[in-house]
Amino acid sequence: MTKKAAFYTLGCKLNFSETSTIARSFQGEGFERVDFSEKADIYVINTCSVTENADKRFKTIVKQAQKTNPEAFITAVGCYAQLKPEELAAVDGVDLVLGATEKFKITDYINDLTKNEQGEVHSCEIDDADFYVGSYAIGDRTRAFLKVQDGCDYKCTYCTIPLARGISRSDTLENVLKNAAEIAAQNIKEIVLTGVNIGDYGKGEFGNKKHEHTFFELVQALDRVEGIHRLRISSIEPNLLKNETIDFVAQSNSFVPHFHIPLQSGSDKLLKLMRRRYLSQLYVDRVHQIKRVMPHACIGVDVIVGFPGETDEDFLETYNFLNELDISYLHVFTYSERENTVAASLEGVVPKNIRAKRSKMLRGLSVKKRRAFYESQLGSMRTVLFEGENKEGYIHGFTENYVKVKAPWNPELVNTLQQVKLTTIDTDGLVRFDFVIEKEMA
Repeated sequence: MTKKAAFYTLGCKLNFSETSTIARSFQGEGFERVDFSEKADIYVINTCSVTENADKRFKTIVKQAQKTNPEAFITAVGCYAQLKPEELAAVDGVDLVLGATEKFKITDYINDLTKNEQGEVHSCEIDDADFYVGSYAIGDRTRAFLKVQDGCDYKCTYCTIPLARGISRSDTLENVLKNAAEIAAQNIKEIVLTGVNIGDYGKGEFGNKKHEHTFFELVQALDRVEGIHRLRISSIEPNLLKNETIDFVAQSNSFVPHFHIPLQSGSDKLLKLMRRRYLSQLYVDRVHQIKRVMPHACIGVDVIVGFPGETDEDFLETYNFLNELDISYLHVFTYSERENTVAASLEGVVPKNIRAKRSKMLRGLSVKKRRAFYESQLGSMRTVLFEGENKEGYIHGFTENYVKVKAPWNPELVNTLQQVKLTTIDTDGLVRFDFVIEKEMA
């Protein structure tokens, strides 16, 4: 009888791409992949440790798997599994915990799927995580997450990612292009480039620390791959997003006018405390350059509130900085203390109720920014890639510049690119449109 495996991913797009690679290794060993809500012989949970909440969610997901099949073998992999393997192994029901390098050889550690009396741990020293494993995920048939880089050499004071993923290292350009061509051959319309610090692409490409290729060279090469309709850059550090890349995207065949650029704070004092590698003026310069060559571009921002030492004045400096900047939306993170980080021992701890209040203010600003951006796009012609889910009688999709649109459900639109004219913003904040050409674009 064929064994069944189910997978759950917490965290970032990079985790999703790696889960897919791990899942394919199971299928290669004869397992049938099933949905996490179904009864399976083994459940694999790919963990995240960026926030305290992601840690807590792990236990909930384990309980969910146990409820579906009390006899199932439960395995934890990912960042939290690397940082706190013993803690995860102690969670009731967990049988196996694998660290940063072991997760890609998961089937080597599974023998008969008999549950263990206590969780077994196989976790390397993070300094041993110095080799690269390529991966990509195909989620809903419309877009794929393509991993091009892993690890980080930055030492931001709040971040555990270098401890969980190791040094910065890259896929070879040849392999990235091969994976991109494989994805395109499966009629996937959009590829999202992912990594921990993708602007650092090229470092460690062949196991050495020097750059064999740059991120700009990667972008140029991917733009020449046939069959890719859209390429989207996920989060990229402002100091690594060079003007040459911005200018290239502006006239690219495939790269879309959408950038997600972490800021973290609009206060130079806090940027220094965080050990970020730029100050606020560089961020302003990047935004201005994008908008100069691509006025319709969407710009997303990561920001942290409640970092140690953040006074009311510092927070208002960040709020006003973002309010005045021509950006499109915010991802707001409420600072949470992480073990083995410099920030956890800094003075000036911000009370949690104040962190929550500041977070709410910035989320409100994000709603306002997104609405203003959507309004600026009304009346324009855009191309929408439609997704595959029927949500309460509607189909949704995204324009090239990341405006989320809705239309009455029509299965014929799934995974098609349609030229539309954006017309109105609906009560739920999504945009309605008129078709310009009611057939799929080539």
